[in-house]
Amino acid sequence: MLEQSILLTIGIAFLITVVLSPIFIPFLRRLKFGQSIRDEGPKSHQKKSGTPTMGGIMILLSIIVATLIMVNQYAELTYKTFLLLFVTIGFGLLGFLDDFIKVVLKRNLGLTSKQKFLGQVVISIIFYFIARQFEFSTEVTIPGIKDPIDLGWFYVVFLIIWLVGFSNAVNLTDGLDGLVSGTSAIAFGAFAVLAWNAEQFELSIFSVAVVGAVLGFLVFNAHPAKVFMGDTGSLALGGAIATVAVLMKMEFLLVIIGGVFVIETLSVIIQVASFKTTGKRVFKMSPLHHHYELSGWSEWRVVMTFWAVGLLFAMLGIYIEVWI
Repeated sequence: MLEQSILLTIGIAFLITVVLSPIFIPFLRRLKFGQSIRDEGPKSHQKKSGTPTMGGIMILLSIIVATLIMVNQYAELTYKTFLLLFVTIGFGLLGFLDDFIKVVLKRNLGLTSKQKFLGQVVISIIFYFIARQFEFSTEVTIPGIKDPIDLGWFYVVFLIIWLVGFSNAVNLTDGLDGLVSGTSAIAFGAFAVLAWNAEQFELSIFSVAVVGAVLGFLVFNAHPAKVFMGDTGSLALGGAIATVAVLMKMEFLLVIIGGVFVIETLSVIIQVASFKTTGKRVFKMSPLHHHYELSGWSEWRVVMTFWAVGLLFAMLGIYIEVWI
C-alpha cells in the first residue's frame, strides 16, 4: 500500500497543477500580473516581458493538498509534516509579497533585501523553536563521517543559514524557462528515495508531492514558458528542500544533491567578489546559466545541461548516503 502512495501522490499533485494552470494563467493575464524583465539581464529575455508570473501559487496549492491527503491516508501526520508546510507556505508568502510589489505596484526590485532576509530569519527561528519542543536534535551529519556533530545552541544560526541560503539559491537559479522546475523535481526526487529508504514516509510523500507539482507546472513552464513561478514558487521550493534535509538530518548532503543551486549561488558570489576587488568579471553574466546563454548556447540547451548535471548530483548524493 505504501508503494502505491508514491505514485498516487505524484499523480494527484501533477493533476492538480495541470488542471489549475489553464484556469489560473488566463486569470493572471487578465489581472496583468506579467513579469517585468530587468534591463541588465540578457537582451533575448526582453521578449518574455508580460508573461504571467506568480504561478508558484499553483505549485503551493498542489503540494499542500496532495501532502495532507496522502500523509493522512498512508503515513502519520506529525510535527514534521506541519513544519514542512509551515516553512513552504511561509517562504511562499514572502515570495508572493515580493512578486506582488514587482508586478502590481510596479517596483521592479520587489521587497528590499533587508525585508526579505528578516522574513526568512523569522520563519527559520520559529521553525527552530517549534522543532525543539519535540526534542529535535541539534546534531548534524557530514557525509563520509560516522559520528554526528552536536552544534548545541549554534544550531539555530546554522538553521538560519541553511534555510535562508537555499531558498535564495533556488531563487537565483530561477532564470530560464523550466530550469528550476526540472532541477527541483530531480533534487526532491532524490530526497524522496532517501526518505523512503530511511522509513520516513511522511517526508517521502511530501517530497514526491513536490515532484508531481513541479512536473505539472513544467508542462506550462517549459520553453517557451506560458507562466513563471516567480519568487512565490522559487523561495518556497528552496525553503522546502532545506527543511526536508534538516528534518532528515542530512543537511550537508543537500550541498551535493542541490549542487546546481550551490554552483549558481557561488557563481554570483565569485562574480561580485571579483568585480569589487579587481574590477573584472569572471563570467559574462551571473548567475551561471546566463554566462552560457551569452556564450551562444540556446536556452533549451542550457536547461537540459543543468538538468543532466542535477541528475548526476542527485545520483551521487544517493550513492554517498546509501553505500558509503
